[in-house]
Amino acid sequence: MSVDKAELCASLLTWLQTFQVPSPCASPQDLSSGLPIAHVLNKIDPSWFNEAWLQGILEDPGPNWRLKVNKLEKILQSLVEYSQDVLGHPVSEEHLPDVSLIGEFSDPAELGKLLQLLLSCAISCEKKQEHIQRIMTLEESVQHIVMEAIQELMTKDTPDTLSAETYGNFDAQSRRYYFLSEEAEEGDELRQHCLDLERQLVLLSEEKQSLTQENATLRERVGRPEAEGAPGLTAKKLLLLQSQLEQVQEENFRLESSREDERLRCAELEREVTELQQRNQALTSLAQEAQALKDEMDELRQSSERAGQLEATLNSCRRRLGELRELRRQVRQLEERNAGHAERTRQLEEELRRAGSLRAQLEAQRRQVQELQGQRQEEAMKAEKWLFECRNLEEKYESVTKEKERLLAERDSLREANEELRCVQLQPRGLTQADPSSDPRPSGLENLAAEILPAELRETLLRLQLENKRLCQQEAADRERQEELQRHLEEANRARHGLETQHRLNQQQLSELQAQVEDLQKALQDQGGKTEDPTLLKRKLEEHLQKLQEVDLELQRKREYIEELEPPSDSSTRRIEELQNNLQKKDADLRAMEERYRRYVDKARTVIQTLEPKQRPPAGPPPELHALRTQLRERDVRLRHLEMDFEKSRSQREQEEKLLIRAWYNMGMALQQRAGEERASAHAQSFLAQQRLATNARRGPLGRLASLNLRPTDKHC
Repeated sequence: MSVDKAELCASLLTWLQTFQVPSPCASPQDLSSGLPIAHVLNKIDPSWFNEAWLQGILEDPGPNWRLKVNKLEKILQSLVEYSQDVLGHPVSEEHLPDVSLIGEFSDPAELGKLLQLLLSCAISCEKKQEHIQRIMTLEESVQHIVMEAIQELMTKDTPDTLSAETYGNFDAQSRRYYFLSEEAEEGDELRQHCLDLERQLVLLSEEKQSLTQENATLRERVGRPEAEGAPGLTAKKLLLLQSQLEQVQEENFRLESSREDERLRCAELEREVTELQQRNQALTSLAQEAQALKDEMDELRQSSERAGQLEATLNSCRRRLGELRELRRQVRQLEERNAGHAERTRQLEEELRRAGSLRAQLEAQRRQVQELQGQRQEEAMKAEKWLFECRNLEEKYESVTKEKERLLAERDSLREANEELRCVQLQPRGLTQADPSSDPRPSGLENLAAEILPAELRETLLRLQLENKRLCQQEAADRERQEELQRHLEEANRARHGLETQHRLNQQQLSELQAQVEDLQKALQDQGGKTEDPTLLKRKLEEHLQKLQEVDLELQRKREYIEELEPPSDSSTRRIEELQNNLQKKDADLRAMEERYRRYVDKARTVIQTLEPKQRPPAGPPPELHALRTQLRERDVRLRHLEMDFEKSRSQREQEEKLLIRAWYNMGMALQQRAGEERASAHAQSFLAQQRLATNARRGPLGRLASLNLRPTDKHC
């Protein structure tokens, strides 16, 4: 009874995966390279299939099927040698697989033969008990196919080697199942063998009858005297036929003896079949009994699981019953507490009705106090603004005074230079009046002075004049930039001053709120013996704490805004200082150049006086004086422009400050209104708080702003 090789290959792949080799072995394509089989052989017998042999196999052949076939041939040769030399099991030709089909096409039938040889080595080696236990862990269908493969291999090769001792460590149920299948298969094989023997016996009897008939015909021919042919030929034929007859008789005797032997063997086999059938029936009854016991065990297991579930359900019900008792006790306590609270609520309502008459007077007085505080806060803000404006005007006045002093000093120096030039001009005019023969034309004097002055001195004077003009223009641009930066700095300082004022007011309000909280706590301590609702006092305390937190948040936001404004002011201050330093350097350079210019003019004057003073005609004012006068006029014009720009910028700055203050107050009022709305929507209001909120809403945004800034300027009054 042969096993399907494809099904055998699939089952042996499942068995092969129990070795947990590093190479994949899930499909026939994975085994076509031979690497998983080599790993399994190394685990079956590490002494025969050692690491050196394994390293020669482990090279990956890739997609080349010829290399795969070469490796599979090496593995098959080592497997056959191990089976013959170590295990003593010769392998027949029919069990040898075609490795070329495995390497090229991954043929499941040939691969099943190879895995069947591998299985034979596994169950016959020294570690066979371990491998048999591994087989017993598989599914029953896979176990059945694996055992059929073992039976087929051992029956064809060495029928007597497979016995019940090989499976000595199997459990009772599996052993019964295995021998039951084994005996059934042996009975089928014996029955098939008997049929083959009967078929051979019929063929031999037919052959005997044909030989008997042929013998009779030959004897008849021999007995005829009138047979044709020569007597010598007849004698030869007769001898030949006699020898053939003897051979046929011997063959007949041998076949009869073998028939008797086969008949005896068939009878013996029939007896064995009968015994095996009886044994099969006994084993079948045992298997049915085992199956019934197994079903009973499953039922008992299910019953035990159900009993465990019922116990868990019972425990949960007990726990819930205890929780129910606890909940009932809590409900009774809550009902008692609710009755006490109802009585307390009735008392508080009576106190509320008694306090209703005093609420109107308290609200009127509070409204007057809030209006007065709002007026005082507005006056304080105005005072702070005018103080800041006064300080800015004083600083501007000081800067304008310094500029005026500098311009006066420069005017005095220019006047002295002008007087010197006039004196120089009057000396040659007196000389020309004393000499009437000289030429009175000023152009001649200028040409003469131009000719007398050296060329280098003239170039130096021209270069100094151009450089003086360039420096004046650069100084004007630097001053304009400085004024613009100064304006930005003043705006930043003004905004910072306003925020600091608001911060100070918020600090005062915070201290007042803290004082109110402390007063409330003291009042709570003083009124400990009185019958006042603790929840109402707690709500009041929470409201004051919430106001305190809101003021802290607003204070933190304004502090962050001040910190954001400080870095630009610091950078503007640094920029102004740098520009002032550059301006001072430019002023020093201008003064040095003017000093050099004066020295050059003095040298030119001395040269002119030494060179023929009598021949020089009276000349008009020198070009240096004309240039200085031009510079004076330009400086006066520049001063007038600067004064006009200063007036314009001051008016514009005042208007911007007014707009900024108006926007600041509008933003504060909007934030206060939004905070009040959020508080009203986020918290549950008591009756008193709702009345106060309605009063604040009737009073309008001004009342809300005054209620936020309670007593902000007590320190400034």
